[in-house]
Amino acid sequence: MGRNTRKRRTPLATKAIAASAALALGGGGLIWANFYASAHESDNQSWGGNQTKAATAQVSTISCPDVGQQLTNVPAQARTEVAGELANLDRQITDAYQRLATTRDAQARDASFVQNSILQPLQDRRKVILDRIKLEITRVGGTAPGSLDTLSTCTAQNANQPTAGGQQQNGGQQQGGQQQNGGQQQGGQQGQNGQQGNIGGQAGNGPVAADFVDITKVQANVKAKPRAGRNASTGTFTTRCGVNANKNHNTDNVIVAPGVANGAHHLHDYVGNQKVNAFSSNQTFLQAATSCQNRSDLSSYYWPVVRVQDGTRDFDQNADGGGKEGNVGRILTPVQARITYVGSPRSKVAAMPQFLRIITGDAKTTTNGLANANAHWSCTGFENKVQLTTQYPICPRGSKVVRTFAFQSCWDGQNVDSANHRTHVTFADAGGNCQNGFKAIPQLTMRLVYSITPPTVQNGQVKNAYAVDGFPEQLHKAATDHDDFISVTKNGLANKIANCVNRGQNCS
Repeated sequence: MGRNTRKRRTPLATKAIAASAALALGGGGLIWANFYASAHESDNQSWGGNQTKAATAQVSTISCPDVGQQLTNVPAQARTEVAGELANLDRQITDAYQRLATTRDAQARDASFVQNSILQPLQDRRKVILDRIKLEITRVGGTAPGSLDTLSTCTAQNANQPTAGGQQQNGGQQQGGQQQNGGQQQGGQQGQNGQQGNIGGQAGNGPVAADFVDITKVQANVKAKPRAGRNASTGTFTTRCGVNANKNHNTDNVIVAPGVANGAHHLHDYVGNQKVNAFSSNQTFLQAATSCQNRSDLSSYYWPVVRVQDGTRDFDQNADGGGKEGNVGRILTPVQARITYVGSPRSKVAAMPQFLRIITGDAKTTTNGLANANAHWSCTGFENKVQLTTQYPICPRGSKVVRTFAFQSCWDGQNVDSANHRTHVTFADAGGNCQNGFKAIPQLTMRLVYSITPPTVQNGQVKNAYAVDGFPEQLHKAATDHDDFISVTKNGLANKIANCVNRGQNCS
């Protein structure tokens, strides 16, 4: 796993990290694909083929409170240190999930194994880190949320247990009021008679058959856009930055885990700025090259890769953030990537501030629920009719998978980031208005197109599944899709974008 290299650890924090690492088995050299084998496989048979493996287990994942989302008021002087501790919490969950995945026999023999050997030790280790976070905040004169003491406890979730948002994890999810999988329950525990379901995926942590839906069988659910008002900003500005054909990847996330290698625990595609990793600074961004045709656009646009789980491997099969953490299969490069800034239907827009950071969507919806979900999955020819959040589309012949993002377009006018990376920006209301003193900025929209052989579902299993990379305990659900952005421009480009949009022009 990655480690925080930004600061020298105190003995307290060092002990916490060492205790967390002790949860992992085999010194971190495990291949996740071997954690779950079908009942008919021998122990030494490597994963392969084009069908997801049966992963029988009563407990499918671990659900822990997302501490970072509770920290809305961390003093600026403590944010770097707190971010490092939050990364330690993520690493603890990853290690505990690895422990869960490698002890299925022990769990079958002892009903209390998960609680006593995984969840309780995890809780004890989380308490140490939470105490450390409180110390970091109070050390600089801040006040830590009183709720921190209640966030140490994690729970085990079964494959068919509802998420925090009330959505079933293994199907039956609602989109636009319609049940997307035709009422079929595939995967998940079959009751308490010993007949247990699976959580799928050739690494054993998803996706499952019920994570996919034939898009031709989903009723239209796309709502009409707000009508443009008299003062609307109707222009567009398109920046062409490529599809990451040069394979600029890493498993860092400089926004949420600065200074922490492998802070994302999954792989990202990067376009635009070419010097983005955990240790990059604003000065680094300004000195970097860009993949954008407009050389004044040094912004960083990055998102989790999509992989097809057809039995193939990729370069990171044995690497942190890749196969060692349940992200397996062949990485797909988009065949198209369109990045466009659009205006507000109600007002003119202000230029984006330099180094503005925005994260849209939530990488942890499997445990957080769907409050911050902003995933949009569709197929070419269906984008104006159907957009999916909680399932991946199976597209008809000749149609490609489309993944779109529409970022928050209201800014508080002061901060380029916030402690939980959310409160400084927000979405416009249903009428397109920015509320509570926020001002409209150009809305970043992204459209990624993939050429994917349509998955097929047979006997409750999915062949040639595809999925986004994610934290291993999030089970590769479609709703965990998210996108990251850092605005970095020069030569007055930010103002040019705003002016173009405000004048109703179409620029590039």
